[in-house]
Amino acid sequence: MSQRTFTVRVPATSANIGPGFDVVGLSLSLWLTLKVTITPSSAESPPSPPTLSYTGEGADEVPLDAYKNLTTRVALYVLRCHGIPKFPSNVSIHVDNQIPFGRGLGSSGAAVIAGVILGSELGQLNLAQSRVLDFALMVERHPDNVTAALVGGFVGSYLRELDAVATEAASVPLSEVLPEYPPDAGEEWGLNPPQPPIGIGHYVRFGWSRAIRAVAIIPRFELSTAKAREVLPTSYSRKDLVFNLQRLAVLTTALAQEPPDPELIYEAMKDRVHQPYRKTLIPGLPEVTSNITPLSHPGLLGICLSGAGPTILALATDGYEKIAEDARIIFREKGIEVDWKLLDVVGGSTIS
Repeated sequence: MSQRTFTVRVPATSANIGPGFDVVGLSLSLWLTLKVTITPSSAESPPSPPTLSYTGEGADEVPLDAYKNLTTRVALYVLRCHGIPKFPSNVSIHVDNQIPFGRGLGSSGAAVIAGVILGSELGQLNLAQSRVLDFALMVERHPDNVTAALVGGFVGSYLRELDAVATEAASVPLSEVLPEYPPDAGEEWGLNPPQPPIGIGHYVRFGWSRAIRAVAIIPRFELSTAKAREVLPTSYSRKDLVFNLQRLAVLTTALAQEPPDPELIYEAMKDRVHQPYRKTLIPGLPEVTSNITPLSHPGLLGICLSGAGPTILALATDGYEKIAEDARIIFREKGIEVDWKLLDVVGGSTIS
């Protein structure tokens, strides 16, 4: 048997896009790339556990133990759900990551999708795209980021209403799906993980104008999704929900029109469900989203918090540098430095 190699690429994502809280996501041109080599066992290459190496964003903090790293733990979950108890011998995985951690650009969602695809490839399972999504949703319970990372483009998604048995199966604690492996865990430990139901999530890809690019304004601090969710209320007024629903209904069509309409899109990207409550966690957010407008910055279409933040995403057709540099000035007044990247909307995950 000859050496086998393959590459997995998964894009960054931005969720919510203004009014689409937990509903829409956008895939962006930053990549998580796995280069995998499987070497047949021989006298010169005796059986060995997986080896991980890592470059790029997070290289100094990500665990390189296959039983602790998120991507490889997800891969092992997929393998064990298919009766394969362990990784193949002599697997070498090099990860190159362009997606910053804890910035609202879908780093964990990308890692989860990469893990499911890795498990499918290691086990030669040939999982259908819909089944990849099922496995991902057992780990990442909100569909917006993982769906966009998997299928690419501008995507709307929802979790299906399942029957009682499937609902229970899809709701098991994450600690049962991805258990923490103790130091003395052997190959027989945690062999029977919960199987995902079929068809947990559904999605649709919206159109997208080729003229629109994304300016990601990335503050130099991390914000966990859990902390960003803690500040959200448990209930909302009818007025605020209708405000968001109206704008989301317009936005999903407006972003596909040629040419894009700045007046329409800027208003349609406003939000009352999550951004107002997260401003206490992100100094400068209200000023950036209200002071940078299509009138003050020609080419701008709309501006919003990316996912849970702290990254701010500006959609534009021109004037990218002025948008980013003026946002930098506002953040600097709050004592925060930022980086910025000009990104394109891209296709989804690939295997080659």
